[in-house]
Amino acid sequence: MSSDEKTIDESILFAKRYLEDLLSFFGLNTEVYASNSDNEVIELNVPSSHLNGFLIGQRGETMHAMQFLISSALKNSGHSISRVNIDVADYKKQRADRLREKAEEWVKQVKDSGEPMDLRPMNAADRRVIHQLAGDNGLATESVGEGRDRHIVLKPSTAADVPSDDSAS
Repeated sequence: MSSDEKTIDESILFAKRYLEDLLSFFGLNTEVYASNSDNEVIELNVPSSHLNGFLIGQRGETMHAMQFLISSALKNSGHSISRVNIDVADYKKQRADRLREKAEEWVKQVKDSGEPMDLRPMNAADRRVIHQLAGDNGLATESVGEGRDRHIVLKPSTAADVPSDDSAS
């Protein structure tokens, strides 16, 4: 194992323990499942419990706050990876699945009409899901706007549009 891999493993273990300690302050002693598939983002999964609603928060805001907290702790401790994704009771996975279902309808509408479609404002994670699905279905995408107003425009693909430069937003 190279020293870099060890640092990644140490970062994952640090984040896992940090979240488990944080959850114990709320009276939830549970095993957090930690993984890292791309050496860039630490995935932390909290199993379902009686505190799901509290831990998820309104529109996932509590999960995002915990992500920020753990990410900051990783950075301040000099770990090699500081991006963290927390999912409580598969909330994000289920949300992404629902979003994909809606997006498939939007893709069909754009293909049938040949007209661009402005989608509602979305967070970066939701936009990534849409960019990927649209690309897989031969449509071009563009992220437009700033901050909370940032949204995607789905467009029929033309030869000049081939992959969108904005697919990382």
